[in-house]
Amino acid sequence: MKERVLTGDRITGKLHLGHYVGSLKNRVELQQRYESFIMLADVQALTTHFEQPQLIKDNLRKVALDYLAVGIDPDQSTLFVQSMIPEIAELTVYFSMFVTVNSLRHNPTIKTEAKERGYKEMYYGFLGYPVSQSADIAFCKATLIPVGEDQIPHIEQTRKIVRRFNDLYAPVLVEPRALVGERLEGLDGNSKMSKSMGNAIYLDSSPGEVEEKIKKAKTDPSRIHKHDPGHPDICPIYGYHCAFRPESKQDIYEQCSRGRIGCADCKKLATGAMNELLEPIRERRRQYEGRPKRIDELLVSGTDKARAIAKETMLEVREAMSIRYFD
Repeated sequence: MKERVLTGDRITGKLHLGHYVGSLKNRVELQQRYESFIMLADVQALTTHFEQPQLIKDNLRKVALDYLAVGIDPDQSTLFVQSMIPEIAELTVYFSMFVTVNSLRHNPTIKTEAKERGYKEMYYGFLGYPVSQSADIAFCKATLIPVGEDQIPHIEQTRKIVRRFNDLYAPVLVEPRALVGERLEGLDGNSKMSKSMGNAIYLDSSPGEVEEKIKKAKTDPSRIHKHDPGHPDICPIYGYHCAFRPESKQDIYEQCSRGRIGCADCKKLATGAMNELLEPIRERRRQYEGRPKRIDELLVSGTDKARAIAKETMLEVREAMSIRYFD
């Protein structure tokens, strides 16, 4: 049997090139070699958007469309909706019995996101969503998890939770390993590309929208004139060359460092590479945009498949915990 991959996104908005570089690109490649499960994480979206449930509902199909547009093949990958797998919620509760609050408070990703959102106090759901993520992974016994660098602490916590469960009860769950994608800087140059930071280029962007956003993107602040020597390492545009024009990154680095290429010309090259990448994504998007019922069918059938696996896993979990009282 093929190993299983589990990955997904909180459906708080459309996906962008940071998602593509950080995870989506790996998902497309891995689906041919692994049994792939991709989750639309609506429950986890509620941890920060519980007052905006309509936002999550509106984004469910948008994110599913993004998946299909980038090349996720529904014949190779199983798309499913998190909230429609109640066994995940059940497993989350069982895991929470032996996960300490201190371990969650010290999770670097939780600390960073709480600071970014200005949380002085953390809601139970927000603090505990790494436990929910562990259940997402464990219910289908996934062994490989494509993630961005900021998600590594969650995978490490999952490994600890699974190990603890197996030690306490029986070795029925599987410790996963992370496959870490690249990080893509945002247009502001201050942080990674992010929906919440408003510094992203979305996967459904038109050629003109990409061009306008790149024109306004920050560059090396020390470059005043076109021929001033630049510092590519601190310029987000150079990061885009590394991600989307890797064969030319050394040449751009040298030209920028020696003041032989201006920022405007450098941006044009990066824009061209981004639009070249996005063109087949736009084409696949057009094929599915006019077929909303087909998207719903894929989500329902994928969720049914994931639910069947979840039921099997939970029978084993309850048996291991001695809480399977009746056959």
